[in-house]
Amino acid sequence: MKEIDARKLSCPAPVLATKEAIENEHPASLKVIVDNDAARQNVCRFLKSQSYQFAYIEEGGDFRITGIFDENAVPKNVVEKASESDRKKIMVMVATDRIGYGDDELGRKLMISFIKTLKEMVPDLWRLVFVNNGVKMCVSGSAVLPELKDFESEGVHILVCGTCLTHFNLLEDNQVGETTNMLDIVVAMQYADKVINI
Repeated sequence: MKEIDARKLSCPAPVLATKEAIENEHPASLKVIVDNDAARQNVCRFLKSQSYQFAYIEEGGDFRITGIFDENAVPKNVVEKASESDRKKIMVMVATDRIGYGDDELGRKLMISFIKTLKEMVPDLWRLVFVNNGVKMCVSGSAVLPELKDFESEGVHILVCGTCLTHFNLLEDNQVGETTNMLDIVVAMQYADKVINI
């Protein structure tokens, strides 16, 4: 069994190490050790996208993830590409919880209004990505949680930066979307027809 010790590695290094091992060695099974929950979520989701069945156990603050290749599974990203090929793909990256400078209260009101108005982009709105202070829009108490959950139910894929959630001690408070990493964000940019940064 291939073993990858990804402890003490910053995002997205644990996922990149897993990706490299799968692409170069094609292991039937592998074990990945990480030291934080955001990395665990990211590695598990990546294994699933590569047709690996996975399980994990927590030992002393570390997570030991085991993946076993399922040759009968269809890779998740192949299904997505096929189903999304007939519509425009707009990605909106939200890196703050407010718009503009000068008055923070006004800036937060403008951001709430912006998120609520994004429904006008559906069905072309393809990905909503939250990084840095923007992850605060996705946690308990956010004024736009109902709208974000509506976007998800309409098929908009929401990615929330795990490193950012961890930095703000909000990983457990995230209420919407998938905890993600920089590899997922960069790949989403590659496939998007248009990227809008806020």
